[in-house]
Amino acid sequence: MLALVVILVLGAAAVGLYVATYNGAVSKRNQAENAWSQIDVQLKRKSSLIPNLLETVKGFMAHERELLVQVSEARAALVRAQNPREAAQADSGLRDALSTLFVMVDERYPEIKANEGFSHLREELISTENRIAYARQAYSDAVTRFHNSLDTFPGNVIVGGRFKRMELFEIADTDRQAADNLSIKF
Repeated sequence: MLALVVILVLGAAAVGLYVATYNGAVSKRNQAENAWSQIDVQLKRKSSLIPNLLETVKGFMAHERELLVQVSEARAALVRAQNPREAAQADSGLRDALSTLFVMVDERYPEIKANEGFSHLREELISTENRIAYARQAYSDAVTRFHNSLDTFPGNVIVGGRFKRMELFEIADTDRQAADNLSIKF
């Protein structure tokens, strides 16, 4: 009788450990997916500001058509991005194109720089960049916690290969340096 009770208690503990570990991994995966959605919202916000920005500057910068097309194409790439790796690459391209645009405005077009609509859009883009940086950190933390739940015991035994690892939203070192100087360029 005592042996049966011990077996039942051990069985219940094993089932409890399995359920808790599996549910913990699911919870961490969902938190990482939610964190990604926060980045996605900010990237969409950023891309929605670009048409107004281009409309504001195109009258002044008619002979800079190539740069305006570059910004527009970079925005389109960001909109088409399907995963964190593609989004990071597209965001980097858009950030570079916008930095070039803003440097050119600062150097050659004081009338645009003085335009209230342009100034407002520039501030909105800076604010959005800051939100993206914050959301990127939260996403990286959530993905790391999820991966840790898959890689450590007992998760590596119980969950094993049942969950797909998630990509981090990583930017290259040169892009990181440009992002650090973003407020100067914008």
